[in-house]
Amino acid sequence: MIPNFRRNAIGVAVLSLAFAAASHAQDTTQVQVQAQPADAASLPAVTVTGNPLGASDLIAPTVTLSGDKLLLRSDSTLGETLNNLPGVSSSYFGPNASRPIIRGQDGDRIRILQNGGGAPDASALSYDHAVPVDALVTDRIEVLRGPSALQYGGSAVGGVVNVIDNRIPTEPINGFGGRADLGFSTGNKEKNGGVVLEGGNDRFALHVDAFNRDSKDVSVPIDLNCEKPGSPWRARKICNSANEANGGAVGGTLFFDQGWIGASASTYRSNYGTVAEDDVTIRMKSDRYALEGEWRPGGIISSIHAKVSHTNYRHTEFEGPEAGTTFSNMSNDLRIEARHQKIGNFEGLVGFSSETNRFAADGEEAFAPHSRTRSNALFLYEEYGASWGKLSFGARTEKVRIRSLGYPDDPSVTRFAIGERTFNPHSAAFGALVNLTPQWQLTSNLAYTERAPKDYELLANGPHVATAAWEVGDPNLKKEKSTGLDLGAQWKSGPNTARVNAYVTRFSNYIGLTASGRTLDEEGQVVTDPAATDTLAEYVYSGVRARFTGIEASGNLRLLGSDGFAPMSDASTLDLEWRGDVVRAKNLDTGEPLPRIAPFRTGATLVYGNGPWSARLGFDYNAAQRHVPSVGARETDAYTLWNAAISYRMKVQRANLTWYARVDNITNKLAYSPTSILTTTVYPNSPLPGRSLKVGLRVTF
Repeated sequence: MIPNFRRNAIGVAVLSLAFAAASHAQDTTQVQVQAQPADAASLPAVTVTGNPLGASDLIAPTVTLSGDKLLLRSDSTLGETLNNLPGVSSSYFGPNASRPIIRGQDGDRIRILQNGGGAPDASALSYDHAVPVDALVTDRIEVLRGPSALQYGGSAVGGVVNVIDNRIPTEPINGFGGRADLGFSTGNKEKNGGVVLEGGNDRFALHVDAFNRDSKDVSVPIDLNCEKPGSPWRARKICNSANEANGGAVGGTLFFDQGWIGASASTYRSNYGTVAEDDVTIRMKSDRYALEGEWRPGGIISSIHAKVSHTNYRHTEFEGPEAGTTFSNMSNDLRIEARHQKIGNFEGLVGFSSETNRFAADGEEAFAPHSRTRSNALFLYEEYGASWGKLSFGARTEKVRIRSLGYPDDPSVTRFAIGERTFNPHSAAFGALVNLTPQWQLTSNLAYTERAPKDYELLANGPHVATAAWEVGDPNLKKEKSTGLDLGAQWKSGPNTARVNAYVTRFSNYIGLTASGRTLDEEGQVVTDPAATDTLAEYVYSGVRARFTGIEASGNLRLLGSDGFAPMSDASTLDLEWRGDVVRAKNLDTGEPLPRIAPFRTGATLVYGNGPWSARLGFDYNAAQRHVPSVGARETDAYTLWNAAISYRMKVQRANLTWYARVDNITNKLAYSPTSILTTTVYPNSPLPGRSLKVGLRVTF
């Protein structure tokens, strides 16, 4: 174990600076580096999440959003921005809090990263806690579907979402450039804006960004009641769904002949309604400081890459004007990777990671105690390349220590267990990629993953309004263990593509929150009177056997234009983008489905392009979800949401302007998310948003 993380983090920073300075002193010959465009959106998308070696051919199924694709999909939350990608749904706790769900798995089985490093918050703890990132200042989002525990630990057993914002530039920037965004939406009267500025030369680069969002209550297709104290109303809006958010960052990098080192400081602030309660709002702040660098010494070790970050997250839940429960999470994250030169056909890396978290919840709804979590891990990843494709192998071993401190602010609160647990999770994975022909490619992944229980899974014991339950942890929980197999095929011929992946993941000890059948009062005592009020159903964290199976498919078909079936002018193209997925998740101990799983989904979009013009028209269909457990979940009806977008590009001097308009839910369809707990706990008060027009302008220079 590392006894003092901060002291070690400073040591890593000093060593990195020493390496860079030594390299500069040994070789004063200036290395010519290829200049990069100032516009971050025009940088080539290099996926780093799916493969730590940065290869373009990825064995793991990965999706990347950047440029116009990200611009036209962006929403106020990370979950809604990624929703309806193949295999990806969202937890949708109203319009202000939404995490990605990947292949039916959510919470602490999905790891959310910033620039490949940890940025802990409290979003995995509760559905009403937002993720403190914003697409307005994001360059690229990578989504890795399937286990990625080798690189990022057991919290990535379901997948990884990596938000990349270039706040620490990793390549020189010659000159000055950036982008600015302005937008307005009718459905929630949202006004938003963001700016990213970057500049530098071969020796240094600077980055500055800032954003702001301000939205009112969200419009929906039905009348809903609102019982806000002093201003009750009934209208076609989701009560208490307004939001204000702002933030920004400053960062910079120094480049040396054999590497670079950079640092950044960022902040995020928001004030939003929780929608589960008409008078409860959350005021959140998250401050993050990061240091990152790379040294290329030559010889057998081609590069040593290190990153360290400190995050101070805190939010307070207000009941009207009165401050209620406060949640805080102070964390440190360290990651070091040493990559070796090719040895024959082998290349790879070995790494070390360390994380510490200090969590605290104080107030009437503090359902988990103060706790400390420390995790240290060693991991390796190797690839064998051949003319026919490649093989990959990886392994990881961890030591996780969780300590409960109870409720130190009030010693009379004795419902929380006090003590310490230590876990040693181990993970391993094999992968293969085979190039059958220039057009066809096959992939396979086999992964064994172990995850240590989270602090709240072990220690929770209190009322949790977001889940409308009294949650109870189990201090005796064992490691969660799973084995997953993924098989994929990909075809590409010019603009025509098709990809399909089938997977199965089996858990021998899936830690889930299930109803015990008991009802508790405000003091946590069992209630037997069915007429009693102010009670909560008891839900207990327990390990069960579970199985997830599914299929994902997507592709593009050129209908008109060059390389199409009915060629027309070279300036015009018409493509059909199609997608679909299905996942089934089953509790093997009871034979019942697991809750909040997306049903069969399919969608298609016609994409037309002609010079500076582009237009999109498409739909997303969700089948009825009848595969739900008998207790604690609600069935949902099928629905289809139509959407359209149009954009126009123009150049004014050295600036590129993109004007765009987007219409969501064109038919104003009433729909309820099958993956949202609100569909069960506050039905019918939180449907999906109704029809909304968004107009915007992006300027790059």
